[in-house]
Amino acid sequence: MPPWLLPIVGFLIGSIPFGLLIARAGGVDIRQHGSGNIGATNVFRVMGKGPGIGCMILDVLKGLVPVILAVNLVRFEGRSPAIEIGFLSGLAEPFPAGKQLYVQIIQVLTGMAAIVGHNYSPWIGFKGGKGIATTGGVLIGLMPFGAVMLILIWAVVTLTTRYVSVGSIVAAIALPVMTHLGARYHHLDNDKANPTLWEAGTWNKPLFALTLVAGILAVWRHRSNIQRLRNGTESRLFSKKENPS
Repeated sequence: MPPWLLPIVGFLIGSIPFGLLIARAGGVDIRQHGSGNIGATNVFRVMGKGPGIGCMILDVLKGLVPVILAVNLVRFEGRSPAIEIGFLSGLAEPFPAGKQLYVQIIQVLTGMAAIVGHNYSPWIGFKGGKGIATTGGVLIGLMPFGAVMLILIWAVVTLTTRYVSVGSIVAAIALPVMTHLGARYHHLDNDKANPTLWEAGTWNKPLFALTLVAGILAVWRHRSNIQRLRNGTESRLFSKKENPS
């Protein structure tokens, strides 16, 4: 597969409107209920726990699967993928180490394309969800430890405030900050005797750009939630779900 095809694959996988399909299987047009969003939070609120959790898992996979393909098929010598799949890695020879930036750009563009596909799906008039779960899947593939930390931040803030939107906004703001800190304090080969990625100049610049854009995009997509929070009309977690009938 030519490397430039991977972002297209990422966009197409990301654009699958699982929330709409899951709700439609239950006889509901999710766009006509709750916040009108096709994301997992609204599916959870309108359709219940099972469909909501199922939608969240599928939305995460929409980001994770394209990135796993990208990091295994397009990689450079001397660095193993964060999540390595043996038979995929064996399908393509690694690029020379001097092509590191090119490889990182392809990997990151694939993840970004999956997020954009979710947020602006061509199958539903270039509308979609807010991209939090799909962004989480992308980050699990690119920076697993950072993704775990962000999930913890999201969970603590969400459970404390009982607002999923607040947890998502805080996690989105923390995203580029954590990527920067990772570059500052992560040592080459995890050996503290070696310089940090920042000191060596080998930190993943495209990844930082992705997290910055994804964070800004996530906050922007939550602007209606921010307005409802200001008005005191935002729905809380564990509140009684809407009856779609």
